Amino acid sequence: MGISARIAEVTDRIEKARLKSDRGNTVALLAAVKGREGSEVREAIDAGIRFIGENRVQEAEARAISLPREKINYHFIGNLQSNKAQKVLRLFDSIDSVDSAELAVKLAETAEKTGLSREVMIEVNLGEEQKGGARPDEIRGLADSLCGSSHLSLTGLMGVPPYSEDPSGSRPYFQRLRRIFDEIKKSHPAPEKFKWLSMGMSNDFEIAVEEGATMVRIGTVIFGPRRSK
Repeated sequence: MGISARIAEVTDRIEKARLKSDRGNTVALLAAVKGREGSEVREAIDAGIRFIGENRVQEAEARAISLPREKINYHFIGNLQSNKAQKVLRLFDSIDSVDSAELAVKLAETAEKTGLSREVMIEVNLGEEQKGGARPDEIRGLADSLCGSSHLSLTGLMGVPPYSEDPSGSRPYFQRLRRIFDEIKKSHPAPEKFKWLSMGMSNDFEIAVEEGATMVRIGTVIFGPRRSK
């Protein structure tokens, strides 16, 4: 099965999960392209993918020049060091992995200095200390800081639950992230812009949709197993 057919299959599975949960929100499909060839990414875009997610700044720098930027919304979804703030602001439409006050301040200052306006999301740590993400008790302060920036627009939350062979094992983590999302949206100065609940990947995206995801990040199910690099 080719990439186009896989995308059609994933889209159908997303819609079935959405209807099963009786949720009215639409769900965006973001293609996670870490380690993928340029030809694979272009094939996905030709098949209708409009959201592209990168994990590595260096890989994105090499790829960005060949992408049809007018057709896509380019998201950074990996761990971000503050010394790369200017690069990610230049390269991406949205930075989805803001996980600390230090990084939020650096992005805001750099965006103001360079005159760039970008969307951002807060990455929430859902229980694995070794993984990235802000603790749930840090989210409100971080959201207030980002909402105070004139060049950054806080548009949502992103989270990754601990891996489980059973996709349903992710459900309580998705439920928790949805509750945090709903709470932050209540106090957001522009709640209509706070629209992305980015959760769910290849192994558990249907559970995520059932629990209210408005964006899922899919790599393997679209492109097949990643080649080692």
